[in-house]
Amino acid sequence: MGASSRTWAFLLLGLLLTSFPGALGTNPGLVVRITDKGLEYVAREGLVTLQSELQEITLPDFTGDFKIKHVGRGHYEFHSLDIHSCELRGSALTPLPGQGLSLSISDSFIRLQGKWKVRKSFLKLQGSFDMEVKGITILVNLVLGSEPSGRPTVTTSSCSSDIRDVEVDISGGLGWLLSLFHNKIESNFQKILEIKICQMVQKSVTSDLQPYLQTLPVTTEIGSFAGVDYSLMEAPQATAQMLDVMLKAEIFNHDHRSPVDFLAPVMSLPEEHNRMVYFAISDYVFNTASLVYHEAGYLNFNITDDMVPPTSKIRLTTKSFRAFAPRLARQYPNMNLELQGAMVSAPFLNFSPGNLSLAPQMEIKAFVLLPSSIREPVFRLSVACNVSATLTFNISKITGFLKPEEVQMELKESKVGVFNVEMLEALLNYYLINSLYPKVNEKLANGFPLPLLKHIQLSDPVLQIHKQSYERDAMITPLQFSDEKTFTSERWSDLPNITQLKDVVNCIKQESSIPDCNWDTS
Repeated sequence: MGASSRTWAFLLLGLLLTSFPGALGTNPGLVVRITDKGLEYVAREGLVTLQSELQEITLPDFTGDFKIKHVGRGHYEFHSLDIHSCELRGSALTPLPGQGLSLSISDSFIRLQGKWKVRKSFLKLQGSFDMEVKGITILVNLVLGSEPSGRPTVTTSSCSSDIRDVEVDISGGLGWLLSLFHNKIESNFQKILEIKICQMVQKSVTSDLQPYLQTLPVTTEIGSFAGVDYSLMEAPQATAQMLDVMLKAEIFNHDHRSPVDFLAPVMSLPEEHNRMVYFAISDYVFNTASLVYHEAGYLNFNITDDMVPPTSKIRLTTKSFRAFAPRLARQYPNMNLELQGAMVSAPFLNFSPGNLSLAPQMEIKAFVLLPSSIREPVFRLSVACNVSATLTFNISKITGFLKPEEVQMELKESKVGVFNVEMLEALLNYYLINSLYPKVNEKLANGFPLPLLKHIQLSDPVLQIHKQSYERDAMITPLQFSDEKTFTSERWSDLPNITQLKDVVNCIKQESSIPDCNWDTS
């Protein structure tokens, strides 16, 4: 890949991710806003990189014919050109409303060294030369678009270059001969360089940058069966002060993708420009993830007695459950139980100022495992739980953590008479705290990646939560790693109903202790 394409691909277009084919919705799930301050930073850092890489470019040979009075006609050639030094003094990368971006480089110069040859009839002369190209100005307009598949495109709509002055210092045997027409040589150098500069830019965009974008991964895996779709909803939108990139940002099951039956909400980004980059992420992203994991049955659970720790005094047996449903032990003596839990629907993340929460609803069915291996249903419970959520960012991805609050349980059906719901709430809390939520949090800790290319890292994040959108702004630190942000989980022992659960454990130690707990065992 050419020097200019590598530079701008890493520093700017690394923010514009590619896509995955699929039906496009109305609103994006993720908006990346690059402000004028961010574009200034990209131009400044890109200029440093471009300046160092320019010295590795091979320049073409220059040839021409001459005619001098009393000397006659001849042919000259300047070859083996090397850039000795260059200084790109000024650059700007600005939005081009309705099209894309405009890149300008001004007040720059290049010093070159090379060799020359002159041929006239049978006479051949050669030597060396130094050349200084002053006042280089380049203006390139880039059009950013998207294919129907959602992949990004970039083309050059216009390119112009101007060189204020070219000075050639010729040395070597009979170098004076070339000096006789050095004005013509300098003029030819200037014209050819101006043309070559734009040819190199256009070739780099067409042959290097565009194919490079097409090789980017169209989806990113976030688990064994899920992926995230970062397709462009439309071409990046440039206004006078910013560049907005709209991404679908939908989590999907890559084994059997199905349409989502809800749309992403409209997001309104604040008119702020004090940061370089803003990420606005709506609840659509997280709720599509919840839908995928719910449909895959990841949030369902089964609990049998062999899953209960051997040291636990509460067993999934009819005898142990005498405290909850006294008739259960009499009707099904000394039998094991099985609890089957399932989410009624995919729990959706709710956004409100300064807060993230979920309100999952579960249904739990209890079965007696009969000696004939038949599952006999005995009761059915409805469970509601409020859960607070925390989202955290590191240098490249979003992670999450759930903290459950009080569980509310309601008896929906009982085939074994009176049922002590409050005591079972304590048991369920114990399971959720020690089994289900750690499992979910382990998956959330893996997170999913932000739409960034290699060598692009984010630092100094500021997190804000707004109604209908989750917003993040951050500075770009290209080619440098930031310290990863970490999070600490709340202590499980601080959650409600643990004290009550300990009382249950102490009470159900042996049959003789049950009356001391003041439970109705009739």
